[in-house]
Amino acid sequence: MTFIGRIVCAAIAMLLSLGATCALAAAQATLDRDRIALGDTLTLTITATNNDDLSEASLDPLFADFEVLQRSSSSNTNIVNGRISRSRQLIIEMTPKRQGDLIIPSLDVGNSTTAAIPVTVGPPASMGGSDETVVFEMELDHKQVYVQSQVILTLRVLQAINLERRNISEFTLNNAFVKPLEQRSFQTRIDGRQWRVDEIRYAIFPEQSGTLEIPQQVFSGRVTQRRRSLFDMGGSGQRVRRIAGPISIEVLPIPAAFVGDNWLPARNVTVEESWSSPPEQLGVGESATRTIRITAEGAQGAQLPPIRFNPVDGLKYYPDQPSIGEEELPSGLLGTREDNAAVVPTRAGTYTIPELRIPWWDTQNRTLNYAVVPAREIVAALPAGSAAPATTIPLPVAEPSTSTLPEALSSGRESNPLWPTIAAVTTTGWLLTLFYLWRSRRTIQTPNSEEHDSVSEKQTFKALLAACRQEDALAARGAMIAWSATLFPDAPPRSLEQVSLRFADGELAAQLDALDSGLFGSNQTTWSGPALATRAKQLRNQYKKKPTTNRVLALYPSPG
Repeated sequence: MTFIGRIVCAAIAMLLSLGATCALAAAQATLDRDRIALGDTLTLTITATNNDDLSEASLDPLFADFEVLQRSSSSNTNIVNGRISRSRQLIIEMTPKRQGDLIIPSLDVGNSTTAAIPVTVGPPASMGGSDETVVFEMELDHKQVYVQSQVILTLRVLQAINLERRNISEFTLNNAFVKPLEQRSFQTRIDGRQWRVDEIRYAIFPEQSGTLEIPQQVFSGRVTQRRRSLFDMGGSGQRVRRIAGPISIEVLPIPAAFVGDNWLPARNVTVEESWSSPPEQLGVGESATRTIRITAEGAQGAQLPPIRFNPVDGLKYYPDQPSIGEEELPSGLLGTREDNAAVVPTRAGTYTIPELRIPWWDTQNRTLNYAVVPAREIVAALPAGSAAPATTIPLPVAEPSTSTLPEALSSGRESNPLWPTIAAVTTTGWLLTLFYLWRSRRTIQTPNSEEHDSVSEKQTFKALLAACRQEDALAARGAMIAWSATLFPDAPPRSLEQVSLRFADGELAAQLDALDSGLFGSNQTTWSGPALATRAKQLRNQYKKKPTTNRVLALYPSPG
């Protein structure tokens, strides 16, 4: 690549990195709830990670449908692996002016613009003429769900008076996975009276079909009284106790219409594919990381199925550890899973990565759906500068005729006896130079420090034993290749197949084949870490007993 070409590439990379930074730094707007009643308060949070001044954010677009009650700000600084990230938040408390399906409009924050957010405003709440000042409720978003699908339980405390020492009984549930969600607090107006509302929410995933009984919950507190003196610690107010529940959930079994090995109930599932570099431009021996990201609304991250990178003849996959997590949405959990694998073409050609199809059950519409990544074609080419088959180019042979040389030079060479001497000296010097370079290269490549070689061998062998002990197939593969390379520095192996050839041991070859097949084969073969460690120890002992002068020769048995 020319100097100008390198400058252009660097400029493009800088622009792309700046674009990515701007994209990550854009201001984001979130709501604490997406469904409220008229008279409720709603909290809008605007978060910025760049230099945008949140105090200058224009809230004028909100005034059409919302009344802004209060605004506050906060900042946060995180240090992860030496990298400092800062974020600022603008917290806006507001209340809707009317019922209906409203929109939180886009807001300009410095050089960024937030996305619009929908919110549904229902009719105002009513106590039906009750004179209660403290209300405790239990509510489910669905009373009929599928097994292992999400149901949201909300415990709601409404108080029109000041309370202290408030407490709710500990929530426990059998035959279900329970995930506490973020607590919500807001103000609402009911029948002309102002109320404080606290919501404690749980995402529940029933583990068995049938009826799931949620036991009654108890709320207790004391009415706050004015202190009569500085020494009055309070707590003498009237005790308040409220009971909600019990309540039942009907849990449906897996429907017969569902197909697939992994039952996945959710409100919505998406799957995305990304590459670290364009797969259409891969060369033989080069790698690109393929990332598959699955998101499922209303599911845990642990429920998402693992991605099987099925091998394709001519392509090698080197999978990494998956990343599994969860995020919280107003509707509950958003499960996420990322699977990564390095893809390496082993020979030139055109390859088709098959379609990825993940079945999932739509819990709202009760239908079978598929999240799909289409099939993709990869054209792998030989690296630039390497010919497809190696061809031998013959060196030019001098013709007897010297007609191509200038006449004076030709006649001089024929008549001057000094030319053969000059040619002989030049040829000898050239051969001596080649011999010196060859010896220098062997001296550099051959380790002459037995102490350094011993330490390197010990370290890599220790890593191999640790990987086998932890049954970590991917780490064991890399450690086995690294350890073998220290034993055979003149021809270090680069794959498990080459390791087998170096040792020429049938038992080790079978174990390495099982290891390789378990990682990259179509059938998930079981390999034994302890067995591989035992055989490696035996071979290491045999190897160390051999004379050091015959190390390389002993690796290749004679044909006879």
